[in-house]
Amino acid sequence: MVRFRSALLLAVSSLTFACGPHQEGGVDQCDGTATQPAACTQTCDQSVGAANTCPAGFHCTPDGLCGQQCTQGGTECGATAHCSTDGTCIDNPGGSGGPEPDAATCADLHFTATAVIPSIELLIDQSGSMKENFAGGTGGESKYTAVHDALVGSTGVVTELESKIYFGAMLYTSGNTCPTTKATPRALSNLANIKSLIEANMPDSNTPTPEAINAVVADFAANPAPAGSPPIIVLATDGLPNTCDGTAVQTGNSVFAAGAAHFVGINLYILSVGDDVADQHLQDMANAGVGEPFGQNAPFYKGNDPASLQAAFQQIIASQISCDLTLNGMIDPSQASSGTVTLDGVTLTYGTDWTLTNPTTVTLTGTACTTLKTTPNPSVDATFPCGAGVLM
Repeated sequence: MVRFRSALLLAVSSLTFACGPHQEGGVDQCDGTATQPAACTQTCDQSVGAANTCPAGFHCTPDGLCGQQCTQGGTECGATAHCSTDGTCIDNPGGSGGPEPDAATCADLHFTATAVIPSIELLIDQSGSMKENFAGGTGGESKYTAVHDALVGSTGVVTELESKIYFGAMLYTSGNTCPTTKATPRALSNLANIKSLIEANMPDSNTPTPEAINAVVADFAANPAPAGSPPIIVLATDGLPNTCDGTAVQTGNSVFAAGAAHFVGINLYILSVGDDVADQHLQDMANAGVGEPFGQNAPFYKGNDPASLQAAFQQIIASQISCDLTLNGMIDPSQASSGTVTLDGVTLTYGTDWTLTNPTTVTLTGTACTTLKTTPNPSVDATFPCGAGVLM
């Protein structure tokens, strides 16, 4: 999975920080001085979002070396700015002529936070064998009905998570075209359309899985996921893939199609509806779908009865929801522990319930992450002291 970032724009309240943007005019104290601190020659990762590995009072410069514009309590920043804990000049509130901020005068900056919202296409086998039940034959609940209930039933995964995921669905089988597909576009709150799609069509004919995967990839190309939203295919099938005329098995082509999807940035997860699909094929599909390195295995999933099928769908899809909250600004990592983060009014513990993954990302962990994923409209709030953050 994915940072499950398109946006489950959570009902996240704004995050409150202090102080202004970085001062551009500061001069690096490591440049042109006869004697320099040892830290001036220390290398660091200058890429955006990387953790600051420089010593206290230093920051990473664009040339990949630690730098220091100023020292705390020094005069390098002038009268209109102050020195942060990483040795960077930061404008004082109110702009030119303002005093260095303190707890009483520092103006709050309000940061918005968005969570990663995945774009998931449910690719559902509509072949004739889906009319059978899990033990074979046609008695009892069919595999197709079990898929319906697991997705759009009263406790189905789409029913419960439609507000947190851009869900779309495509049914595939064979007919006058190869594949024969029926689909509803991806969207938030898409339960009604997906439910109608599944209920309006019944299983028939063959299982052209590679062609169906290619059709979803083409749809993502024509209708891209929103910016920051990871595109994902969840394939539910009950048998080995075959050609549209049913004369040949297409396991190799299916694995190739899954790998091709991953190559263009679309992860694919496979779920066997029943136990008729060989484990080796499921493993090969799982590995290709997420680009697992040779010699390592990605998980594949089986639903051998209605209950385990629903549990498998829940496990695959819920794991795509991220607990990362992306900020429209940056926080000094050295001051992360001084922040106060609350979830639905409950104060969370730094290091146990939340961490600062990088200067622009707050990540909820443990039970706080679970609450974030399962609460329909969670409210997150965070406050950091003056000087800890800058608005971008």
